[in-house]
Amino acid sequence: MIADHVIPFVFDALPVRGALINLSRSWRRMLRDQHYDRIIQETLGHAAAATGLIAQSLKFDGAVTLQIQGDGELRMLVMQCTSDFEIRGMANVDEDGDADTFGDLMNNAHCAITVDAGDRPYQGIVEIEQSSLADSLQNYFARSVQVPSHVILVSDNSLSGGILLQQMPGQYMMDDDDWDRLGYIAATLRNNDFDSADGVELIGKLFAEDDVRVFKSKPVVFRCPCSLERVEEVLRMLGEDETQNAVAEQGQVDVTCEYCGRCRSFDPIDISRLFADNVVTGPDSVQ
Repeated sequence: MIADHVIPFVFDALPVRGALINLSRSWRRMLRDQHYDRIIQETLGHAAAATGLIAQSLKFDGAVTLQIQGDGELRMLVMQCTSDFEIRGMANVDEDGDADTFGDLMNNAHCAITVDAGDRPYQGIVEIEQSSLADSLQNYFARSVQVPSHVILVSDNSLSGGILLQQMPGQYMMDDDDWDRLGYIAATLRNNDFDSADGVELIGKLFAEDDVRVFKSKPVVFRCPCSLERVEEVLRMLGEDETQNAVAEQGQVDVTCEYCGRCRSFDPIDISRLFADNVVTGPDSVQ
């Protein structure tokens, strides 16, 4: 069984499609070099599960980026999942904050979801609900996509998971009682449910009263596309004077990727080479 996966499914007797996501290894890798407070970590975990579920709901070749910005303790959160289910994410926070709840983190915050398939990126923006990210995303689907949806997200320090249920457009009108019932069932999802059953079994347990057709799971992995070339380009954008001053003061310049935590160091010789003309750069790694 794949450790990190998203599993699509449909209800045979109802015009509803769904997906279940379970991230463990990729989620722990995302946290490995970070030191987030509990509520920040939980919010980032919810964002990871949500972005994977959104990617699963689309037919595209590219990447989905979920970004939250505001004036509260959470300054910015970015989570990205490609159509190949390669995921990465980070949060930038106010170090002096003391938020205890999701609502405390958010002040004048909004959530932007960008789908970039290469030609003309599509972006939908929704204000953040003080109650939860899941409620905010349900509003996004209702207003921007016009698809009634149930979004359930769970997270702790070892797991990020969730369920997305959506009414399928173009189908017959769904009975409100059935739709509400599915929402109540999905809302019972808890972190420890993933410990006692694999994804297929968990779907069967949750929706035992319905005929559910489950499709092949799709693996999800953590991957950061940062590279030496991209870091060097950032330093060039800072300018030679500023970069040379920094290396003169500190002896070297350290650049750490906010997504994967990898640190790349540049000494005076590296900086001189970086700003020299007609220099061919070497490979990012030695084999």
